[in-house]
Amino acid sequence: MRLPILFLLITVILDAMGIGLIMPIMPDLIQQVQGGTLADAALWGGVLSTVFAVMQFLFSPVIGNLSDYWGRRPVLLISLAVMALDYLVMALAGSLWLLLIGRVVGGITTATHATANAYMADISEPADKAANFGLIGAGFGVGFVLGPLVGGMLGEFGIRAPFYAAAALAAINFVFGYWVLGESVTDRTRRAFSWKRANPFGAFRQLARLPGIRPLLVVYFLYSVALYVYPAIWPYFTQERFGWTPQIIGLSLGLFGIMMAVVQGGMIRLVLRWFGERNTVIYGQIFDFFAFGALAVVTSGTLALILTPLATLGAVVSPALQGIMSRMVDDDAQGELQGVLTSVHALSMIVSPLMMASVFAAFTREGARYYVPGAPFVVSMALIAVGVLVFVRCTKHPTS
Repeated sequence: MRLPILFLLITVILDAMGIGLIMPIMPDLIQQVQGGTLADAALWGGVLSTVFAVMQFLFSPVIGNLSDYWGRRPVLLISLAVMALDYLVMALAGSLWLLLIGRVVGGITTATHATANAYMADISEPADKAANFGLIGAGFGVGFVLGPLVGGMLGEFGIRAPFYAAAALAAINFVFGYWVLGESVTDRTRRAFSWKRANPFGAFRQLARLPGIRPLLVVYFLYSVALYVYPAIWPYFTQERFGWTPQIIGLSLGLFGIMMAVVQGGMIRLVLRWFGERNTVIYGQIFDFFAFGALAVVTSGTLALILTPLATLGAVVSPALQGIMSRMVDDDAQGELQGVLTSVHALSMIVSPLMMASVFAAFTREGARYYVPGAPFVVSMALIAVGVLVFVRCTKHPTS
């Protein structure tokens, strides 16, 4: 594996670990700096997570457009340096407001997911883009697994330990990237920075003018909201439905993340070779539709644990969609596209937890007319169904 690609994967892993790494210690940390009950801590924890996602939504196009102008290398390296300092501030924070500021800065620095994808697009042949985007997705899956596991283990040494570890990892990766990362933006592909295109809404409008890309952004958003049902309600669903302990919940999420990395890092290349990009998107969505349906009605905890890693076999949709859209935009707009896609993903992280938690509460609360713990998965099925219809309609012609 080429060293720049290894650097990109480590960067994405750190981005994905940004939330999970501190999840295990956040209740104790918030109570330490703020006081109050566990319920109060949960409320503030939700605020911190939402702020993190909002910053990613707002700044992903900015970071992406900056990388189209300044280059990928300086944007990635500066973000890593700021990330390391941000974790140090959070490690020393003695008030909730410093934690809040830390999450604001953290959301901005982890928006480099878009720049990592843009760098990958720059160095990939058109036919290899979807598969290489799968590598980035695999890195995200690894970070999804490692974050809570490492955070939980380091939390045994003190509730500030995960922050110091994250700062050290970001600093080491900065040094690594400084020596191995070349610049992929050339004078031919460099584009002037424009605030009009850099804000998320302006970037959406610019890209939506390209023929055929608007419905693909809709499909990407619907799929992201549907897939986010796992981190949004999985701990609550499995405890309510099967009485799982935190250890089993952690194991199931770990299996999910590992299998996600396998599918997006390796299996996707076979699927793309067999089906092509368009049919890969259709296959993945249909597979996820039935996987969500199975989880909605399953009553056996053992069967649910078996289904958890199998459900990731449809996780080829996002890389394939990215590959299709990447070939639809010019070389000097790859950062802008990836910034918009990261914003779409961040927006799904804002919308999905609120939607899925509300549905789960409505169908499991005392006195509910219908007791259906798996109702959020039915919602995901509906979103996937709409996404399939939109995608098939907008790509039914060979020239689309």
